[in-house]
Amino acid sequence: MAPIIVFGPLLASAFAGLFGNYVGHRAAQIVTTGAVLLSAILSWIVFFDVTVGGNTTTIHLATWMSVGDFDVSWAIKLDSLSAVMLVVVNSVSSLVHIYSWGYMSHDPHRARFFSYLSLFTFAMLALVTADNFLQLFFGWEGVGLASYLLIGFWYKKKSANDAAIKAFVTNRVGDFGFALGIMAIFLVFGSVAFDDVFAQVGDQADAVLSFAGMSFNAIELIAFLLFIGAMGKSAQFFLHVWLPDAMEGPTPVSALIHAATMVTAGVFLVCRAFPIYEMAPNASAIVTVIGAVTALFAATVGMAQNDIKRVVAYSTCSQLGYMFFAAGLGLYGAAMFHLFTHAFFKALLFLGSGAVIHGVHDEQDMRKMGGLFRMMPMTWLMMIIGTLALTGVGFSFGALGLFLPDLGFAGFFSKDAIIEGAFMAGREGVFFGIPAFWIGTVAALLTSFYSWRLIFMTFHGTYRGPKDVYDHAHDPKWPMALPLVVLAVGAVLAGGLYKSSFIGDHSGHFWGEALAAGAHGPAVAGEDTHAVAADSHAEPAAGDHAVAAADDHAVAADEHAAEGDHGGGHHPPVWVLLSPFFATLIGFLGAIWFYLINEGMGARIAARGGPLHSFLYNKWYVDEIYHFVFVRGAKGLGDLFWKIGDVRIIDGFGPNGVAGSTLAAARRLAKAQSGYLYHYAFVMLIGVLGLLLWAQFGAGGQ
Repeated sequence: MAPIIVFGPLLASAFAGLFGNYVGHRAAQIVTTGAVLLSAILSWIVFFDVTVGGNTTTIHLATWMSVGDFDVSWAIKLDSLSAVMLVVVNSVSSLVHIYSWGYMSHDPHRARFFSYLSLFTFAMLALVTADNFLQLFFGWEGVGLASYLLIGFWYKKKSANDAAIKAFVTNRVGDFGFALGIMAIFLVFGSVAFDDVFAQVGDQADAVLSFAGMSFNAIELIAFLLFIGAMGKSAQFFLHVWLPDAMEGPTPVSALIHAATMVTAGVFLVCRAFPIYEMAPNASAIVTVIGAVTALFAATVGMAQNDIKRVVAYSTCSQLGYMFFAAGLGLYGAAMFHLFTHAFFKALLFLGSGAVIHGVHDEQDMRKMGGLFRMMPMTWLMMIIGTLALTGVGFSFGALGLFLPDLGFAGFFSKDAIIEGAFMAGREGVFFGIPAFWIGTVAALLTSFYSWRLIFMTFHGTYRGPKDVYDHAHDPKWPMALPLVVLAVGAVLAGGLYKSSFIGDHSGHFWGEALAAGAHGPAVAGEDTHAVAADSHAEPAAGDHAVAAADDHAVAADEHAAEGDHGGGHHPPVWVLLSPFFATLIGFLGAIWFYLINEGMGARIAARGGPLHSFLYNKWYVDEIYHFVFVRGAKGLGDLFWKIGDVRIIDGFGPNGVAGSTLAAARRLAKAQSGYLYHYAFVMLIGVLGLLLWAQFGAGGQ
């Protein structure tokens, strides 16, 4: 079953890519969509078998390479972590395949498009089922390649080519760090297999690596290098610049890459390697800081963007920030829970945005929309559901002391768990816990504002585009509508149904040995250490991970496993539980004031410009800074080496200099060849005179 899940999309991709022009676009669509749908169905079967039945296994397929002590197998690892990712990847991918039947119906290269989609799916499946770092890196690079092909699918469009190259190059920066991390892992542990590495983490806690006269704690350095890779793939601050430009690809690509697959690979990597991060408090602090900054940065930028897909893209960037600072604080279960719920509502928002663009003749500028809910009521409803899930609308009755179950959309359960967990982790001493809580709360307010801004500018108020476009605006037909409905169901129910499994009472059984820390939320930190799971949780994990921790690290205890505990053995204060709710409400009311009650106020503020609006509209000027430092800097450095170093110095004093000197000397000598006999006779007389003088004085002197 597992090999079919992983390799089915690869075979379908090869069929569509090699034979699509011969068998036709429809056959290519049927084969690729059917293969991914089969993988999705089997993934759900595996999900329940692993998480409910506890049947974890590793299927050895072949020896990949064996060189000296370096022995790597290709295997399929099926535990709770990979089972969750299988469901997320294949479910979203299958819905994107179905949606693409309608969205790409008029594209002449549909077979190639579906081939790329299935290739991307295979690469993600290879990544999430890897049982060693090298196999994971293979899938990692495969995802990068497929994303390059998908973003630049419309290769005749210069902006699409530029975006594809930008994504590829930016990700190579992160991938270089990841590759160094894998090399360091083999150097320290003598293996790249997860089980072997995680079993030795405790023993290598004090190992040191030296480079260029500097010494580093090996575990800290490995954790940091792995996170560099995660930053690139998951578009975290500093390496986020490729994400908005990737919107140049077809909308189904945006949903597939930015909702549940490529951008979540970094979160998966950190959670998979949690035994390493538990022993690397400084690297975990970096993960927390970068994640929190990304959540705030992307939320602020999203408020000033006008392209409907770019707003949703920055929303993705912000939500990934939540996942990372949760993982950095030890909230691995909460991070994976938000990854799971985010897949549904973000894919819904991307595909809903695609339905809007498709319905208004490929227009993406929200300033040219408005009032579309009358013409596209179904799309409006789907986007409303996605927005309610993204903003985390819901209410915790427990905060008021009422014995009623919490009610809310998917994002309410997962995002609030991260915010509350950050507060509890900070109160118990985890560095950056309290700042992460406040940043998460502020980002929730901004998320609510820009999300409802998108809804109001697109569907409400006065239509601001060409009248003929409005008259022909329409809801999508069934191939595009069906995935929206399915994703909407997930956006409503996924949080409430799976809260107990991911972060609640049943999380210990749900995660098993795959994510021991997931059973009790964030670990408690000491003075300057990041805590590791208590013995009661670390010992069961010894079969696969054998997370060994020194005494000063193992401080989390069994009582943290209670639902709502969030790692502290206590419930958060009521004001902490209510703060995300009020933050979301304030953002919602602010959007109503600016875009409904005072329609046009936002446009007038944007027209006036001002430093704050310019700062946000230009994305904190990060792209401009990078262009000045890296693009112009690299060009200037290249000009220096080329025009000064190469042309003037090397060539000037080298081949060109020698050749020039020889040519100049030859020209001077050529002037002596006048052709007049008396000139030659004169030279001969001078020569004879010279010989006589030498014979008289030179030879005689000897």
